[in-house]
Amino acid sequence: MHATLISPGVPARLVAIGRTAAILLIWLAAVAPMAVLAWIVTPRLIAPGDPLPGLVFWRMVVLGMAWQTVLSLVVLRLEGVALRWPDLRRRLWLTAPVWRSTGRPFVGAFLLVPLFVGLGFLGDEAATLLFQATPLGERLAAQAPAFAMIEHLVTPEARERWDILGLALVSSLFNYGLGEALLFHGVLLPRMERAWGRWAWLGNGLLFTAYHVHKFWLMPGLAISCLCYALPAQAFRSNWLAVVIHGVEGLVLIAAVLVVILQP
Repeated sequence: MHATLISPGVPARLVAIGRTAAILLIWLAAVAPMAVLAWIVTPRLIAPGDPLPGLVFWRMVVLGMAWQTVLSLVVLRLEGVALRWPDLRRRLWLTAPVWRSTGRPFVGAFLLVPLFVGLGFLGDEAATLLFQATPLGERLAAQAPAFAMIEHLVTPEARERWDILGLALVSSLFNYGLGEALLFHGVLLPRMERAWGRWAWLGNGLLFTAYHVHKFWLMPGLAISCLCYALPAQAFRSNWLAVVIHGVEGLVLIAAVLVVILQP
């Protein structure tokens, strides 16, 4: 059990406000550096004539996610959580899925993974298309800089650039494991449940969506997949579900990068 920072006798309303404020401060500590790295630092680091400016952007995004690992560890230590696997496993919900009503194991929850993967992918695509068909969506898509569009890495200059695969692997590590996944699902989702109860998955999905300032033109679509990570994780009290559902995206990314590198 991690230590609580709330003194006995504090009114329940103030406790709820304090918990929500702490959640928002942690969220802001993740978002602000990512925004600075993506939109202020990146343009200054891109050399004139660079044929693959998107790699600079990608490296800055990875740096922003690496910071989230540090932030997660700081929050856990402030909570009094010992950085030992048994303690981390309980605190981060890195346990087998259970029926919440009985606490009994329910490994069959993993059979829902394809459903949530498909719902997230199709929902994202549909929501993105619908949003970008609106005047606001068209305006935001037009403002997205070319270096931030991953499809612009599909160029002859990327052929046999094996460093891109290395970048993709490091990116996947921090995206689906030690960075975003650790902070938003491991650290924040259990906190949100204590603050917001059964609606924590909704708050988590929306805050995870709003965190994606480096993909602002895709935010409405991303909301669907972000909710698909949080809902089963809270429903079965296991963040392994979020890790697997989110991680499928990483497999697609690695496959796409290999296709680009090995292009004829």
